[in-house]
Amino acid sequence: MEMMVRSVWLVLFPLLVISIRWIYRWRNPKCKGTLPPGSMGLPLLGDTLSLLVTARSIDIHPFFKERTSRYGPLFKTSVAGRSIVISADPDFNSFLFQQEGKLVEMWYMDSFAKLLRQDTTAASGYVHKYLRHLVLNHFGVETLKHRLLPQLECAINQRLQEWAKQPEVQLKDQTAAMIFEFTAKHMLSYEPEKSSDTIALNLSNFLEGLMAFPFRVPGTAFYRCKKRQQKVIQVISKLVEERMNSGEGGRISKTDFLDQIVEDMRTESFLTKEFATHVLFGILLASFETVSSTIALAIKYLSDHPSLLQQLTEEHEQILNKKRRDCNPGLEDGLEWEDYKSMHFTRNVLSRIKREV
Repeated sequence: MEMMVRSVWLVLFPLLVISIRWIYRWRNPKCKGTLPPGSMGLPLLGDTLSLLVTARSIDIHPFFKERTSRYGPLFKTSVAGRSIVISADPDFNSFLFQQEGKLVEMWYMDSFAKLLRQDTTAASGYVHKYLRHLVLNHFGVETLKHRLLPQLECAINQRLQEWAKQPEVQLKDQTAAMIFEFTAKHMLSYEPEKSSDTIALNLSNFLEGLMAFPFRVPGTAFYRCKKRQQKVIQVISKLVEERMNSGEGGRISKTDFLDQIVEDMRTESFLTKEFATHVLFGILLASFETVSSTIALAIKYLSDHPSLLQQLTEEHEQILNKKRRDCNPGLEDGLEWEDYKSMHFTRNVLSRIKREV
């Protein structure tokens, strides 16, 4: 009996030592520099479970609120088996973006990389510069001033008229559909009402999969998200191929985002059909999810603060009255860039909402 106890102890003791050493190394990861304060959470799981808990309000997620109050705006943690540092410091985040490709390199969560193709998006500095120029050329301030603003105003007015006839409106879903239709039309000349492909439907709740464990198991959020992504990629790939075969990209006057990409395929070796498809998918997803969520939260914020809504309304009415006085009788003048620039209070409110979102 004593021999058996001794044998068990000889086995358990090394395991205990190894476990203690492993837990110590887990809680104190090696680093060439000095890590910020924080907690690595449970072994293997880290703080993943805390992050997956659904927040009960539109306020900052409890995980981030608790960690920033305890450790400050910069803290270490572990999520989905990855040791990471989370920053809630705007100045530090701005510095990181400026140092991309110098002091820091772009990195994606496993689920993000698998759904949005990290090998496609994590490109060189030249490719990033090209994509930035391409996006600004079609969605930048100058394009917004002279081309997009009147089109966007028309689309919004049309939707508001439709919503006014309905007993209730699912704001986020309806706003997402409106933003998607506008962006897809400007990028791809895509008209959902003339197509049987439901890109918008497959993009719905896509963020659910981005924040999930990257397990391709039927029934999981990541699996559902991957299936939706494949359907959207097929539709966009078909549109890219049709545009390439039609020769529309060779027109002197480039009418949309896709025309520009197809034209540039002749001179830019990195621009392939697959690369273009995933870039278009990423931009559509970004506009679909982020803008609609921000608008829905902005309206919720204004509903909770009637005094802000009142001041907002008064500022807009003053601008409308001025436009009526300055306009020629019988002529209806739409929203102009100078009108937006004169909305000082509105822009302050929007800045506040964006900070809170």
